[in-house]
Amino acid sequence: MAPALMSRNGVEENDNTFHKFFETWLAEQNQELKELVSASRDVSKDNNIVVEERVLVPLIERVIQHYEGYYGEKSKYTEEDVFGMLNPTWRSNLEGAFLWIGGWRPSMAFHLLYSKSGLQFEPRLPQLIRGITTGDLGDLSPDQISKVDELQKKTIREEKDSSEKLAKVQETVADASMVELSHVVTQLMMISGGGGGILEEEVEANLATKEEGLVIILQKADNLRLNTLKEILAILTPTQAIHFLIAAAELHLRLHEWGKKKDAATLYSDANPEF
Repeated sequence: MAPALMSRNGVEENDNTFHKFFETWLAEQNQELKELVSASRDVSKDNNIVVEERVLVPLIERVIQHYEGYYGEKSKYTEEDVFGMLNPTWRSNLEGAFLWIGGWRPSMAFHLLYSKSGLQFEPRLPQLIRGITTGDLGDLSPDQISKVDELQKKTIREEKDSSEKLAKVQETVADASMVELSHVVTQLMMISGGGGGILEEEVEANLATKEEGLVIILQKADNLRLNTLKEILAILTPTQAIHFLIAAAELHLRLHEWGKKKDAATLYSDANPEF
């Protein structure tokens, strides 16, 4: 159950603390990316199952644990300040434009998989025609494609369910209790000539019920994100999983970097309109 609304200072402190955690997590992901790329090169040279089991599997498990750590930490902060987690200040405007319930849309993982698969398939088509397997995402088997398709359908259904539940909670901002409370507070402000603070306990109690609903929805969305990642990796071979994790990390890190640059350029332009 979500607590009552935090003070402004408390919310800002929470934002700053998770922001620091996120930046540290990004730096760790960047280091993991280097390890993933190095491992993929080693396997492509040796091309044997022993290397896959000895090198790739432990690395994949470590990367999954890193994602689990992120969502575990995010869940704690969500219970403290769900509004801040749904509108993350540590994300760029570019990233924010593509958020779904405070994070990446789970079905996007399938678009990533198929995009990378296509990119790896085309240049190696002559090898595949000759029956030479590549072992990467361009070499998905019919069984794997079927399993990915079923998982994608399931994920889209769960996405839709969460989107509908979010819509219902959002609609409560204009329910009878909110409309009446906003009217009463407005009337009292006109009479007293005062500002905020009027019926503050009533306002917080009313918003807290909506906050509780948002906490449940955000945590469910994060669980779907993490489970989708794990289930896709379970379908892939270790070599394919490495290539998928590389693509996911590259996209995540570069989008964050590009977005930050665009935000900085916008701020500079606003501060220096003559340029």
